[in-house]
Amino acid sequence: MANTATPSPSTQDGKDIRRLVLVTGASGFVGSFLCNQLTEKGFNVRRAGRSVIPINDGATFHTADLASESEWKLALQNVSVVIHLAARTHVLNEHADDPLTAYRSVNVAGTVALARQAAASGVRRLIFLSSIKVNGDSTSGAPFSEGSPPAPEDAYGVSKREAEEALQKISAETGLESVILRPPLVYGPGVKGNFLRLVDAVSRGWPLPLASVNNSRSLVYVGNLADAILACMDAPTAAGKTYLVSDNEDISTPALITNIARALGKRPRLMSFPPALLMLAASMLGKSAAASRLLGSLRTDSSRIRQELGWQPPTSQEEGLRLTAQWYYRRQNP
Repeated sequence: MANTATPSPSTQDGKDIRRLVLVTGASGFVGSFLCNQLTEKGFNVRRAGRSVIPINDGATFHTADLASESEWKLALQNVSVVIHLAARTHVLNEHADDPLTAYRSVNVAGTVALARQAAASGVRRLIFLSSIKVNGDSTSGAPFSEGSPPAPEDAYGVSKREAEEALQKISAETGLESVILRPPLVYGPGVKGNFLRLVDAVSRGWPLPLASVNNSRSLVYVGNLADAILACMDAPTAAGKTYLVSDNEDISTPALITNIARALGKRPRLMSFPPALLMLAASMLGKSAAASRLLGSLRTDSSRIRQELGWQPPTSQEEGLRLTAQWYYRRQNP
């Protein structure tokens, strides 16, 4: 794999190289937000992504493909902490002949290559962004916690679980400190996928037959997730731990739609319709997974990270939705 890198400003100017952080997936939704936060906190950030993007803060951008043969030596030089966000993300319209193999080649093999080279380069800690899908796709009673048995239900969740196991093994063998975070749905400025489609539907005033849905789902604002990652960078207690992270404000789908509408300055158009019939119709159209995310519950218990690290989500869900709405309008009217 062809990789390019330039020396970090920290190695050129004699700055404290202990503050040098490598972020993979830096140009993505979470990565771009996190890199800005790190820079504001005084860290020197080395960005790793699939393509070069213009930046104006003097930080290095390193291009790399995430695979078993990826070469990270230059990118890891003098790095203290690696924050590994890059992944083959959950694909709604999967076209790969063998989805699990496709996920494993990036999410497992790519993570193993990065972790082993990080350990060999003297990196102190690697923070891995996993997914709540490691635990499963839904909850019917108690929320998922770190003690819940892993039960991934699709290829993406399986690959994330296997990556976690591989990282924990490498940590035990090499002394590389690993921290694993499992977020639920992440929203905020720059969001894509189903959440953006939902915001768009509410903005356009489309009638949504979801008023009768009685569920509860955990979400996490991108700024809260970035703040949780920052909390895990240096805390001694976090080494070797897995944390579930959320806004700590579970919400039903109708309430979420109502709150999105309020943030957009719109009136929600919710209609009552039997959820069982909605699920049946979705199944007939091959959209069962998407319908489950709207109709089912998925709750997470984020008390462990709050208790052990003293972390609290700095942004309320109401404020997070307001900021998302502002971004959405700027996107529509640049």
